[in-house]
Amino acid sequence: MPQIQLTPAQRKEHRAQAHHLDPVVMVGGDGLSAAVKREADAALNAHGLIKVRVFADDRSAREAMFQTLADDLNAAPIQHIGKLLVLWRPMPEREKTLDADRMPGPRDFKVLKYSTRGGQRPEVKTLRVLGNQRLTSGGQVKRSKPKQVSIKKRSQT
Repeated sequence: MPQIQLTPAQRKEHRAQAHHLDPVVMVGGDGLSAAVKREADAALNAHGLIKVRVFADDRSAREAMFQTLADDLNAAPIQHIGKLLVLWRPMPEREKTLDADRMPGPRDFKVLKYSTRGGQRPEVKTLRVLGNQRLTSGGQVKRSKPKQVSIKKRSQT
């Protein structure tokens, strides 16, 4: 028996989510090999809900593969319809590395500078704008203004 037990309502919800998915793991003529299990495990870690296509014609063999995959990968069997198997496992939490002093990087903009004389071609300039700067409509780089704070809030601090 698989480790994860789902209610029929949860199973129905996962079936609905899996309807639009394409199979990400294919089980060929060699059957359920270690490489197939590794790929299914990687796909479950990446997506949580996956479809597996089995090319074997024997229904009992497909059913055995379905249960084996669910047991070995600690996943919940959602659906076995035809040659498609649907498995679900909660995705592991990913740690976000927060850098306190990280700011947006510089951006490069191309600006057309038109000549004061009428017949000249416009000059193309590339301007680098940093995270605390902005580009005006006239093509000038200006520092961002500090956020305005009301007089009431300034007096409270």
